[in-house]
Amino acid sequence: MYRFATLSLVLCAATATAADFPKDANNNWPSWRGPNADGSAPKADPPTKWDAKTNIAWKTELSGKGSATPIVWGDRVFVLTAIKTDRKAKPEEMPKPDPRFDVKTDPPTHFHKFVVLCFDRTSGKKLWEKVVSEMVPHEGTHVTHSYAAGSPTTDGKLLYASFGSFGTFCLDFDGNVKWERTDLGRMHTRLGWGEAVTPVVHGGALLLNFDQEADSKLYCLDATTGKTKWAAKRDEKTTWATPVVIDHGGKIQAVTNGTTRIRSYDLATGEVVWQCGGMTVNPIPSPLRFGDSVICVSGYRGAAAMSVPLGSTGDLGDKGKVNWRYASGTPYVPSPVLVGESLYFTSANDSVLTVLNVKTGKVIIDKERLPQVKSLYGSPITASGRVYFTDRSGTTVVLKAGDTLDVVAVNKLDDPIDASPVAVGKQLFLRGEKYLYCIETK
Repeated sequence: MYRFATLSLVLCAATATAADFPKDANNNWPSWRGPNADGSAPKADPPTKWDAKTNIAWKTELSGKGSATPIVWGDRVFVLTAIKTDRKAKPEEMPKPDPRFDVKTDPPTHFHKFVVLCFDRTSGKKLWEKVVSEMVPHEGTHVTHSYAAGSPTTDGKLLYASFGSFGTFCLDFDGNVKWERTDLGRMHTRLGWGEAVTPVVHGGALLLNFDQEADSKLYCLDATTGKTKWAAKRDEKTTWATPVVIDHGGKIQAVTNGTTRIRSYDLATGEVVWQCGGMTVNPIPSPLRFGDSVICVSGYRGAAAMSVPLGSTGDLGDKGKVNWRYASGTPYVPSPVLVGESLYFTSANDSVLTVLNVKTGKVIIDKERLPQVKSLYGSPITASGRVYFTDRSGTTVVLKAGDTLDVVAVNKLDDPIDASPVAVGKQLFLRGEKYLYCIETK
């Protein structure tokens, strides 16, 4: 049987205890874009400088492969991973390919374990690991992708994790599975590049966006039981996009990015409130809210950004009335981050920064290159008036937020990173290919 890699603590941990960690959302990182779903950490003040020997409170070795961003609640850090086992599938155990789809990746021949991990926030000690599924994937992945790309989320009571085709699971904080859904169907992604389903929880509802090459749906499950509340069919192909939930004018909207249309759904019923065209192919960045508007961007085979009034109704079309549109330098994989009234984003997967006034769409910083970082998959975050960008080589550039490119520090770790940074309290968490890092000023 495959053996999990052992935990490795290389430096002394901080002395905080569980009682020191507040339990409200603003003092935690409950989902991959943080407590406000826009990349901001309103009460965090993480370090600005670190390297392999400086300000590393702890690091712990990670098994398997994954790019899912960690989440933090109280004294616990949760991470997802997928582990290739030594168990080779027999011919009758191999999933049958679907001839409808043009797949450019080869499916694996071995079983994979889909795993939820929990670490102690103070020491980095592994508290538990739970194998929630063990299957042979029916598709391969893009060379830069993994089978654990969707991030977990929590409402502070339960933990939700989705591996897409391989199941969606609700666990308690001790790793016990409360319910599971393995009947939502097999996803077929663009060219077999892989899946990334990040759950979104709001009140008693859990959203799962299954955008794929055919039969796309947005599922709304009962967060307590896992039963389907509604499932909205979507005229979309693969997007890898995570919805955002917004309470506006007495109605709770679930807004999703999409190639055909950005759509707002009534969270209670699944009915479309409004929709708007204008995105590029395969949107990945998550929408974010600013006041009475929602901001959506995409940047594959084109560039598009727009601010849509939340009070809209009906189909706005490709050129309908919105607050503003912008068509240059927008991101493919990373989501934008909101800092006050400034919208920060990078071009495609490159390190070229643009900053817009989020009220007007006017340019503040126009395509300036970030120093010493290159290709980015992880999304930027902001805390204490600073903005953090981490590239795929493990280099993080820290900027002082403002109208000019003001570099505070550039920090390097010898570990590739595709997950987004996480800032909670005085700590910064980075999920690398090899290790999970807790960075904290001593």
